[in-house]
Amino acid sequence: MLDESLLDAPEALAESDRRGLLRGAAEAGARVRTAARHAAEAGVGDLKPDGRPRAVLIAGPGAAATCAADLLGTLAGPGSPVIRLAPTGVAPAAGALRWELPGWAGSVDLLLIATPDGTEPGLSLLADAAYRRGCTVVAVAPAGTPAAEAVDGAHGLFVPMATAPYEHDGQELTASAPGVLWALLTPLLALLDRTGLLSAPPEAVEKIADRLDHIAERCGPAIATYSNPAKTLAAELADALPVVWTEGVSAGPAGRRFAAALAELSGRPAVVAELPEALAAHSALLAGPLAASADPDDFFRDRVEEPPALHARVVLLRDRPLGGLTAAPAARDLALSHDTPISELEPEPGDELETLAELIAITDFAAVYLALASGA
Repeated sequence: MLDESLLDAPEALAESDRRGLLRGAAEAGARVRTAARHAAEAGVGDLKPDGRPRAVLIAGPGAAATCAADLLGTLAGPGSPVIRLAPTGVAPAAGALRWELPGWAGSVDLLLIATPDGTEPGLSLLADAAYRRGCTVVAVAPAGTPAAEAVDGAHGLFVPMATAPYEHDGQELTASAPGVLWALLTPLLALLDRTGLLSAPPEAVEKIADRLDHIAERCGPAIATYSNPAKTLAAELADALPVVWTEGVSAGPAGRRFAAALAELSGRPAVVAELPEALAAHSALLAGPLAASADPDDFFRDRVEEPPALHARVVLLRDRPLGGLTAAPAARDLALSHDTPISELEPEPGDELETLAELIAITDFAAVYLALASGA
């Protein structure tokens, strides 16, 4: 059950935020600036690549590394050479995970290691294997960890992960936490800008930080729910199954990030798909037992003794469509034809990195508020 009164009680929200999630969302812009500075100090801006790598292999544990690979692949555009190396193992523990290089990986390929932990033996072994194959190795991880030492031994480039002081108190970092994503992603953006795979010059990274600061002002805990898009979305998703539909290149990875954050931070399931295919993929879902109109007797339910029924709610994340071509009207018609409520988020004008940052930031805040107000 969501305690909506908690959303408008900033002190109570802070008290319940034992994982520092809200603070991490609010400080995302500062985290981007710190991570960009670490990348510059590590020498990323002085690199003179011989050319574009044939493949960019990304390895790391958890949702943050997965999302970073998704975002970088999307930003690199059609024919992207970005490939995520999925781990294997009997458990998600650092000591159990292993990564394998593809058989064809060699001297014209780039291996990126992104981890908020850095103690994974599997990543150290991966760096050693990449060195033997002639791959260039770059890592973003906490300083002083085995991963950092392994990259140094592989004659690679190491960028210290940007962390906040309160994350050094023995607190385990949550992979979907907002600060973790930006700490890992920002140096990789700077690196791939130097290789020519995507455009993320320092001024563009600064715009990301500015946009994140702007969203923190709009969505912060002191802003009331009625004028706070993140709190509004969290309240709308109480007792709902989020059906996340995305439209636009940038919106796709933002929607997948939102679903992952909902699962890890608040324990809420969500389904996600891109328009227009989502209309066919989820049509039966909206017409089935999860539809808002599926239980006509719900009005007479004892709201004290019985838990509320779970019904679908569409969350439409839209990047600004090019040429006015959009499936949004058809999406609204399908949802309303099944009495399914719909929430919509569309970023303010800006370049691709800015709009992507805005969608991620608002949905990150929403996932955090949903987690805190539901006691997750």
